[in-house]
Amino acid sequence: MTTSPSSRMPVAVIGAGAIGRMHIERMLRHPDVTVAAIADPTPAARTLAEGLGLAWFADHRDLLEKSGARAAIVATPNHTHADVGIDCISRGLPVLMEKPVADTLENAQRLCDAAARAGVPIMVGHQRRHNPIIQRARALVNEGVLGKPVCANGMATWLKPDAYFDLAWRREKGGGPVLINLIHDLDLLRYLMGEIESVQAMASSAVRGYEVEDTAAVLLRFANGALGTLTVSDAAVTPWNWDLAAGEAPHYAQVSVDTHFLSGTEGSITLPRLNVWRFDGKRGWHEPLTASQTMLHRQDPYMEQLRHVRAVAEGREQPLCSGLDGMRTLQAALAVNEAAVTHRVVQLQAISKPL
Repeated sequence: MTTSPSSRMPVAVIGAGAIGRMHIERMLRHPDVTVAAIADPTPAARTLAEGLGLAWFADHRDLLEKSGARAAIVATPNHTHADVGIDCISRGLPVLMEKPVADTLENAQRLCDAAARAGVPIMVGHQRRHNPIIQRARALVNEGVLGKPVCANGMATWLKPDAYFDLAWRREKGGGPVLINLIHDLDLLRYLMGEIESVQAMASSAVRGYEVEDTAAVLLRFANGALGTLTVSDAAVTPWNWDLAAGEAPHYAQVSVDTHFLSGTEGSITLPRLNVWRFDGKRGWHEPLTASQTMLHRQDPYMEQLRHVRAVAEGREQPLCSGLDGMRTLQAALAVNEAAVTHRVVQLQAISKPL
């Protein structure tokens, strides 16, 4: 639904770091939503708000009382997600919570329970689900192109600049590429291949020597019997990561490679280029495979996610990634870290629906 500027839904932005600023930039030119106000105690956030002519609050609770927002985007540090989200929910505001949904499963459960009791929806910012590439891939899987899923492989490898680590938390436990980056790839595979049943992993900090990992290798078992592998590193010079390959954001130079590979008994799919490989007749390793490709118009998944925020807030759509869904992805990411430390297979326990 496209609306006139005067009827754009006012949405609060809580947290004006890198991801919060990204949301603000898109909201300023979005047809369906606009920025109600910004809450972030830093001087940089105040300067940003003043420069854009937007209301600024040091404390998000003041914003919630005074801004007239009808929904909220929470992009604060992970350990604050549950408390800030519950503050929004207590005022009846639907929430887009940046990933991960919380820092721990306990806090994620607390947040989801509060939302369920209040009847207020939570969305989790796994924006790749809104990319038409992933939507098409999911449709192909549901149409049976893979047959019975057999395996999935993905890479999330690139080089972060030295200046990235000037912030201390990025050098400390929990600030590494598993929870910051690989969590998106875990969500992508969950969305396309089904629930993850168990995890094995190894991690290394051999390149930089920080407390946090710079590289990890992960082995997944899905509930449907398929297996998966993921490799993540922020210390390697490669093109093999979704951000470079998918062209979701203009500040990355797009490369023409695939980064994720889904295979089954009837065919395989590569992403993001959406090549489908299968037999066109007789089956067997001596027979030629045929390839087809779907060409899609490019679309900014963050812009589509903002449209979705309004649709969910108005009750016209259900969350594409709900709080519970985000909690299951968080569980898988935390299991990767646990498996890397314990050198054991970590079984993912069933997560109950909110109370």
